[in-house]
Amino acid sequence: MKYRLDLSCQTSALSELRAFLQHALGAATLDEIEKHQVTLAVEEVCANLIIHSHRCNPMDIIQLEIRDSHEKLIFEISDQGEAFNILDYEVPDLKKVMLQKRKGGLGIILVKKIMDEIEFESKDGTNTCRLIKWFRS
Repeated sequence: MKYRLDLSCQTSALSELRAFLQHALGAATLDEIEKHQVTLAVEEVCANLIIHSHRCNPMDIIQLEIRDSHEKLIFEISDQGEAFNILDYEVPDLKKVMLQKRKGGLGIILVKKIMDEIEFESKDGTNTCRLIKWFRS
């Protein structure tokens, strides 16, 4: 199966994203905890794009495409914003984060723990982040 959503770059659109994911993941071969985790990971990437790459400009759009096969789910998130390669992200020192009482900056750690594979490409002004979750037998 294939699902597609064009998401406006405003934080209020994240509730639309959650509803879309809930529908799209309804028949997926994941348990409820895995569905929740995958939703969290996709939402984190989209929220980061909305806030950091597009600066909450509602005229900008993020495209999300979900492909569901028998062995895996592929979430392809594309935009034309400022490129952020999730693969280049360096994990912050958690002790420093706690000492500084800093908020934020830890969501990408969750994405990397939840998803089985992450791919990133930037070509002709379009950035694509591919998040892959394999089904366990």
